[in-house]
Amino acid sequence: MSILQLKKNEDRRLRLGHPWIYSNEVDTTATPLTAFTPGQQVQVVAHGGKVLGMAYVNPHSLIAARVFHRDELPLDRSLLIHRLNIALSLRERLFATPHYRVVHGEADGLPGLVVDRYGDILVAQITTAGMDAVREALVEALVKVFKPQGVLLRNDSSSRELEGLERGIELAYGEVPQDVELLENGARFLVRPWDGQKTGWFYDQADNRARLPRYVQGKRVLDLFSYMGGWGVQALRHGASEAVCVDASKLALAQCRVNADLNGVGEGLKTLEGDVFEVLKNLREERERFDVVICDPPAFIKRRKDVTPGLEAYRRVNQMAMQVMARDGILVSCSCSHHLQREKLPELMWAAARHVDRSMQILEFGHQSADHPVHPAIPETDYLKAVVARILPT
Repeated sequence: MSILQLKKNEDRRLRLGHPWIYSNEVDTTATPLTAFTPGQQVQVVAHGGKVLGMAYVNPHSLIAARVFHRDELPLDRSLLIHRLNIALSLRERLFATPHYRVVHGEADGLPGLVVDRYGDILVAQITTAGMDAVREALVEALVKVFKPQGVLLRNDSSSRELEGLERGIELAYGEVPQDVELLENGARFLVRPWDGQKTGWFYDQADNRARLPRYVQGKRVLDLFSYMGGWGVQALRHGASEAVCVDASKLALAQCRVNADLNGVGEGLKTLEGDVFEVLKNLREERERFDVVICDPPAFIKRRKDVTPGLEAYRRVNQMAMQVMARDGILVSCSCSHHLQREKLPELMWAAARHVDRSMQILEFGHQSADHPVHPAIPETDYLKAVVARILPT
């Protein structure tokens, strides 16, 4: 087994449980990174020679190595099966039906891997060279543990390029149809794993969407960045008088209508295709008013250099949302940018409210669903923020 040695005094973070090793922490004199191939498994040792665990390496990445075990076990079919069974046991404890994220990367001890489950269909994303190197064993382990009808690899994320990996979509096992069904909070949805965003659905908002019933009964709802209707359709199921779903994707909005009909609430659904900022501008000019506005955008801050324009984008979209709200309305504002600090979102909402001469009461704070566990040593895994606020005249 090859050795990866750390510099003196660079092992403290690993000893505290963090699984990442950055390139500037490696003793490249003793163990040059150029000597390793992407995905190669290594034994990590401290400067004094103490074994710290097993990791896989990518010499071309800022995160040069990711620890997957604290003992001296390789990442093979046996370990993959063991970790998958542990991950599955948590989800079976949390959910009555098999519709959830079943592997959430480092938080489940499987760095570089995400797996979403749609009944007997699995959709996975492999984002690191180390996990990609054991792809065959991984698929075998998934089949062994879940006995699925099919396994689809959605390896088309841009993060693969940072690892020097090719992008693509691959049927790894069995059959995966164009449309698969899931259940969330009692609602039925058809999603498209082959051509939908990421793995097809955003399970991380399930717990936050479960908060809707107390706010939407008899109300007019605006669902911004709606995707396939996760918020809007569930609002209608819980008694909303109307839900207007706004998204730039014609395919997503078509699926919104399918999902509304699937739940028997199609008559209450309206869709608007276009850039959300432009749609909000038009709605404001038309003096449209909504009792509940849900703002669940994509990450406006994907990298640290995006922080300044990203903060302005969050402030602006919240401000524009408030300008189409009824006098006494509910705003559900979300951010999936891990670079946005948790306390910053309500601050941005408050700044937006003051700018349009509105008052605000914070009612609830939301978090990613329990099938997206947080690794205590990795702040990046605690990424989803949601704020439910009442917006009033001053």
